[in-house]
Amino acid sequence: MIAETSVYDLLVIGGGINGCGIARDAVGRGYSVFLAEMDDLASGTSSGSTKLVHGGLRYLEFYEFRLVREALKEREVLWSNAPHIIKPLRFVLPHHKGLRPAWFLRLGLFIYDHLGGRRLLPPTRTLDLSRDAAGKPLAPLYSKAFEYSDCWVDDARLVVLNARDAADRGAIVRTRTEVMSVAWDGDAWTVTLRDRMSAETYSVHARMLINAAGPWVDNVLSRISGRNDVRNVRLVKGSHVIVKKLFDHGRCYIFQNADGRIIFAIPYEDDFTLIGTTDEDYQGDPGDVAITGDETTYLCAAASEYFVQPITPDDVVSTYSAVRPLYDDGASRAQEATRDYVLKRETAESGALLNVFGGKITTYRRLAEAALVEIEAALGRRGETWTRTASLPGGDFPVGNLDALINDLRQTYPFLEIAHARRLGRLYGTAARDILGSAARLDDLGRCFGFNLYEAEVRYLMANEWAINAEDVLWRRTKCGLRLSTSEAEALETFMAEHRSSATAAQHVDAG
Repeated sequence: MIAETSVYDLLVIGGGINGCGIARDAVGRGYSVFLAEMDDLASGTSSGSTKLVHGGLRYLEFYEFRLVREALKEREVLWSNAPHIIKPLRFVLPHHKGLRPAWFLRLGLFIYDHLGGRRLLPPTRTLDLSRDAAGKPLAPLYSKAFEYSDCWVDDARLVVLNARDAADRGAIVRTRTEVMSVAWDGDAWTVTLRDRMSAETYSVHARMLINAAGPWVDNVLSRISGRNDVRNVRLVKGSHVIVKKLFDHGRCYIFQNADGRIIFAIPYEDDFTLIGTTDEDYQGDPGDVAITGDETTYLCAAASEYFVQPITPDDVVSTYSAVRPLYDDGASRAQEATRDYVLKRETAESGALLNVFGGKITTYRRLAEAALVEIEAALGRRGETWTRTASLPGGDFPVGNLDALINDLRQTYPFLEIAHARRLGRLYGTAARDILGSAARLDDLGRCFGFNLYEAEVRYLMANEWAINAEDVLWRRTKCGLRLSTSEAEALETFMAEHRSSATAAQHVDAG
């Protein structure tokens, strides 16, 4: 229960990457912070990305040089902050004479290599696909490719770890908590919240509001302002399909399509390949977004243009879609709309308010730093910038040492199979030991729900990472949903329902 007399410096609306990133940065500088998310953390846009920490090679075509430079510089910063959930990835770009010319690609990749101060990631090189393993799954038409570096990220876990760190530093983080009304009383905002699990309604007071509601940012602003003509973001749907593993090497493909779009084919969860994304303007409730049959057909057909083995909708084992709230810059096509972020601070008689529009996973930390400049202007300066060199939970080990950490887990817990140890290391880093505790044999981890998901891990996620139901665990905290059967998922849901109240109470204590 939150005391209604509490007055926080900031109330952050939205538990996606931007909201959690701002909350973490702000509380680390000494501001008191309350974060409200109407669903689960990362339940919207932030778990529906292509899962890349990248500069955005194609953004160079639209002259987004500032955005690309900032994103390129952030790759290695984020990698060092979270070396368990972020890893370097090599991208293979096959050359096709009918599309972008080779000189144009070389120029773009030269800029890409030198624009962002790359230190650890290897540079671009040219591949002979007739000799390189990357050419084996491709059609014989493709004889040449360019290979360059970016990074892969577990996007949903990046959000959760920011929230966990914010809570560990004193922030209040509440999920399944909906903003019902907002009013300024002359000294502070009064925000009426409803706990969607218990239906309890209560009020929180804050000196400043941060509207980081993602696709719902205009809806929230309309509620605050009382206007119905608010339009700042362009909703663009991106959909992905997951198929069984299409190739054995660990590199990613980036394919150019005849319609000017690009798609990726990315190694995913060891046994799968992720293909995406689409770019389509979206109308309607972002919570109802889902892939269409046309999108599935489009992605399969686009990938089949490159692979020897055709891909059909029947090969798809899973899909996901999300709506990206791009700042509406008037671009004629969805894929041309800016991916840059825009912050707008309003300080009038109605109180201090910061609206967050657009942005991308890669630049979330820089967006948070920019937001803190606006917060300092409204509330006064508290502390120095700090997140550039601060590890996220579980990431307190050197870049490149993940395999050593996994091997150490297996030495300490010899009953772990390699796949199990690798999954725990990749998801939790050094915090994997908090899950395994004093276990001396597999049975000590409790009930197995399928694959290598055990009760000890589920209990940890419920107590420490705001997991409420099976979907939270299977698709956002882990990707075990790709492995568990329907009956196994139902058994997990039953278990979590039986233990939900005690876990929620523990979260409320841990989070402040």
